[in-house]
Amino acid sequence: MSRDYLDELAEFAVKTRLEDLDPATVSAAKNVALDTIGAMLAGSRQPENANLARLAADKGRGGRSMLLGSRGKSQAMLAALANATAGVSLEVDEGTRLGGGHPAIHVTPAALAVGEERSGSGREVLESIIVGYEITSRIGGATTAKHEIHSHGTWGTIGAAVAAAKLMGFDAAQMRQTINLAASMSPANTWTPCFEGATVRNLYPGRSNLQGILAANLSQCGFTAIQDGPADLYGSVLGAGFDPQKAIEGLGQNGSYRIQQNYFKFHACCWYNHPVLDAVQSLQRQNEFDAVQVKQVRVSAPAMAMTMTNPEPDNMLSAKFSIPYAVAHAIVAGTTDVFAFQPDRVADPSVQEFARRVVIEPDPQMDLRRYDYPTAKVTLVLADGRNLQEDVVAHRGDFRNPASQDELEAKFLSLSRDVLGQDGAMAVIEAVGRMDAIEDVNTLTELCRGG
Repeated sequence: MSRDYLDELAEFAVKTRLEDLDPATVSAAKNVALDTIGAMLAGSRQPENANLARLAADKGRGGRSMLLGSRGKSQAMLAALANATAGVSLEVDEGTRLGGGHPAIHVTPAALAVGEERSGSGREVLESIIVGYEITSRIGGATTAKHEIHSHGTWGTIGAAVAAAKLMGFDAAQMRQTINLAASMSPANTWTPCFEGATVRNLYPGRSNLQGILAANLSQCGFTAIQDGPADLYGSVLGAGFDPQKAIEGLGQNGSYRIQQNYFKFHACCWYNHPVLDAVQSLQRQNEFDAVQVKQVRVSAPAMAMTMTNPEPDNMLSAKFSIPYAVAHAIVAGTTDVFAFQPDRVADPSVQEFARRVVIEPDPQMDLRRYDYPTAKVTLVLADGRNLQEDVVAHRGDFRNPASQDELEAKFLSLSRDVLGQDGAMAVIEAVGRMDAIEDVNTLTELCRGG
């Protein structure tokens, strides 16, 4: 059989070494790891996630992998399931506009859990995160996703599998086999739970982490896979097309690793809200007005945003997928953080009333993979006759509009200090900063125990 794109991806994953990478790539990976750990710690406080952690500790007794934010440990697959589920629940985990949705939450929990199980070094875990992220993003970017398919969990299973297989020392043939096994284990998920606020949606990356680790272990058990799992599944069932060449274009070129081309979230909600909220906040900084003066907010957004127009979401999760709610809270209360989406805020009559003034219309030219055209256009129509307008191409935190190191660390502290305390959170920042020098990653994860 002739060499193909899967051979190139597998070889890339096996041969990538931290010492061969640009320092900027390593620094980016550390920031992604820190951000994802912060999301997992913050999410661990949600009642259902705390219960899941207790279940994982009970069913996975004897395991060495930390259930972040708790005092328990479990087997790697169950720890990754619980940690990833917690990490997505508050909608503060990073992502990429270039494809793959939210690679880090599909890769980092598996990399940490398998690394802990094997007493892997921080360097080895960082390598596994980088290659898992790269391949997840590339497979996602090569897929033309169906409108109804939610990307969480789909090709993320491949990323988790690659990270696990990298830590398990697979050769290129075993890595290819694992990629194909993982593709056939990809969950099929729709957007409906997001809009209804059903928290089963948060299991999507949890399942992909569990099944990705399982795929690597199934490869060792002798299970076989089809020759091209991604093209088979993402070209027909979970996608409307798959372009293998896109998956390897520019692969391995220093300075262009996907983990450097991500975005970090500074609003605790779905990405489609972020350019809109940035535009709103920019107008607030530049002009004097209050909520009473705003007669209407007109928003132009990508077509997908038309599924996120409910002005009266029922709960925290559905509010995170409502552009009118997010805009209303930003203008009425001035915040878009985790607390802006808590149940008492979602039920606030003044926010609900304002949300009905927000009008969304699709712009067919907008596409989250484009950087040559706005991803949001916002107009505030004021009672005094003023029309205030703002466009956003790359929102704050995007690699084209990057946040500072201080901002990233401040975000981590805001997410983790309630779980770890100020000193404990600062200790994690310091440890992640020298992750490539840590001999056993358990040294880092032990710092992530809850009180």
